[in-house]
Amino acid sequence: MNNSETNKKFFKKLIERYLAGETTADELRLLINYYESFQKENEWVEALGPENIIKKRMLVNILEVIKDDEKSIKPKVISLRKLVKYSAAASILLFIGFYILLKNDNAQHIFTNKSIVNTSIDNGTNKAILTTEDGSNIILQKGEQFMLDNLVSNGEELVYASAGSEKAEIAYNYLTIPSGGQFFVKLSDGTQVWLNSESKLKYPVDFISGKTRHVELLYGEAYFEVSPSTQHKGDRFMVTNNNYGIEVLGTQFNVKAYNNESHVTTTLVEGKVNIKYQGRDHVLLPNQQSVLDRTTNIISFKEADVFYEVSWKNGVFSFNNKSLKEIMEVLSRWYDFEVVFKNKDVEKESFVGVLGKNEKIESILENLKDLDIINSYEFNDKIITIK
Repeated sequence: MNNSETNKKFFKKLIERYLAGETTADELRLLINYYESFQKENEWVEALGPENIIKKRMLVNILEVIKDDEKSIKPKVISLRKLVKYSAAASILLFIGFYILLKNDNAQHIFTNKSIVNTSIDNGTNKAILTTEDGSNIILQKGEQFMLDNLVSNGEELVYASAGSEKAEIAYNYLTIPSGGQFFVKLSDGTQVWLNSESKLKYPVDFISGKTRHVELLYGEAYFEVSPSTQHKGDRFMVTNNNYGIEVLGTQFNVKAYNNESHVTTTLVEGKVNIKYQGRDHVLLPNQQSVLDRTTNIISFKEADVFYEVSWKNGVFSFNNKSLKEIMEVLSRWYDFEVVFKNKDVEKESFVGVLGKNEKIESILENLKDLDIINSYEFNDKIITIK
């Protein structure tokens, strides 16, 4: 039996325990982590029974698990929605279709949909600025086509074709993702890169056979699915950020290196990568993470929860014991706003949970207010003040 079949059987067993109300808090977290693999499945399977009834049963079971484990679960759950899917054929379950929140006083609350007055703060979208080798800047956005030499864009992604370059020198392009944006680029070697808001990538227009395939994440966050060296005559693939290097021995990993953050974090999803820093090498295996402290130049290694690290690529923000300040910093990149906390105590409130990237920022703030997590908030153009 292959790993995929084994995982499905294990997952189905967890689902059965979950529907029976027998899951522990750890098993519940494990079910949530399956979201990354199965979140694209969105149909309800009639064989499970009426959707509304099943969901109500799920809610009762979740609240019972939380109640039983209230001593060990301290953070608040902001929102869990559409997390895991189940189907008769593929063992995928539509797991949660609502919001729950656990407060410090162990009270449970359901998030509700609200009628919110529109503001000038919109959700993020696919957009980027392409800088070509001659210094030209081209704005890429939905609905606008662009073609040049070996590249084409439909405004939502950028795709390069290999031109079989025999040039002695490599020509580079830059892709800059502004605040409130995200973008996907497929490089000429077939490597796929998802870029998060406020990120910038430098990469060759075409790779030269016999040389290391080198790209540079100048700043921001990117998820890489690298075309293996076996398809490129053994040519290695390297990602660098300043003097920090990642030699790719496998395929899928996430790099986070924002200029305004003190750490550079690499999380391995699949395969192997070799972290190269200050003359030292360290190989990461799946579900491991390296963390470089820029202030001390000390690099550490630990186990990682991949779901929380890479879910942004799949359309959600997920937080594990993150403070409200950290959460608002993440959201500010996507919604393109600045946040000011007048109540400094509220900055430290910590949460676990998931938010869809299609949620309105007003709705998130309204729910935080209704649950007495914040007293009030106000908009002033692109500035949100939390009181």
